[in-house]
Amino acid sequence: MAELEIPEKMFHSAEEDADVAKRVSDTVQTRSPSYRLAYTDDDFLLRDELRPVRLQLELLKPELLQQENGINSTIVVFGSARIPDRETATKRLHKAEQRAIKYPDNKEAARDVKIARRILANVKYYDEARELAGIITRNSQQDEKCDHVVITGGGPGIMEAANRGAMDADGKSIGLNIVLPFEQSPNRYITPELTFQFHYFAVRKMHFLMRARALVAFPGGFGTLDELFETLTLIQTKKIRPVPVLLFGKEYWQRIINFEAMIEEGTIHADDMKLFKYVETATDAWQSIRSFYQHAEIS
Repeated sequence: MAELEIPEKMFHSAEEDADVAKRVSDTVQTRSPSYRLAYTDDDFLLRDELRPVRLQLELLKPELLQQENGINSTIVVFGSARIPDRETATKRLHKAEQRAIKYPDNKEAARDVKIARRILANVKYYDEARELAGIITRNSQQDEKCDHVVITGGGPGIMEAANRGAMDADGKSIGLNIVLPFEQSPNRYITPELTFQFHYFAVRKMHFLMRARALVAFPGGFGTLDELFETLTLIQTKKIRPVPVLLFGKEYWQRIINFEAMIEEGTIHADDMKLFKYVETATDAWQSIRSFYQHAEIS
């Protein structure tokens, strides 16, 4: 006698019911928005009252997909979207210089040349971020393990460099992009199945730290400072376990942030300086991470 075929699940899946719902008879009642299944009704899901549900979905989707891709731990790389590769920076400087020559009395044109020269000088950080990501990936993603996967904000500049370095090493990397009023497309070096898009900054920042085993902050602007100080605050207040926080480029960071003045004013404690470390090269950064986890399996 043939064996009975026992279904794995007793209830139809949401996908199956959504498909059935599409085949319903066309009547004035079934055309009403109220008749749509709640989870297939975009207008309903986008209501202000559904913000808590959207927050939960935005937290859950990247988490489940990272689990499915076997991502165990990450190393976060922050940095400016405005520091490109050398070729791009050189072209921008040339364009700025040509404009300054054409309009010699234009102060804005002269200022743009100075900024373009500084950006070209900072291209070294693009190169170091790319090299660091390559070192991390080659040393961590072995035998199909997904430990210490490089994760960035998914945009251009330093973020692109880090994702690019992971690709150079034939490894995976993650990009957490965000919807902005101006176009922000994910860079082409992120692993496609690990490319995420967010609406909420808060949820995005949580995902940066949920699997983080180190944070490397390259020179950057408001976004980099926001993410850096949130991490330092969470460590200082013991809301998360300590991880290596590396500030790449001591000259830049000491020029931008006067930590010593904060100590003198009594707004931070001298011991808070131990929450981070300055590094200058990709090798320095990797050795600092290894040193922090000297008893862990990270070689």
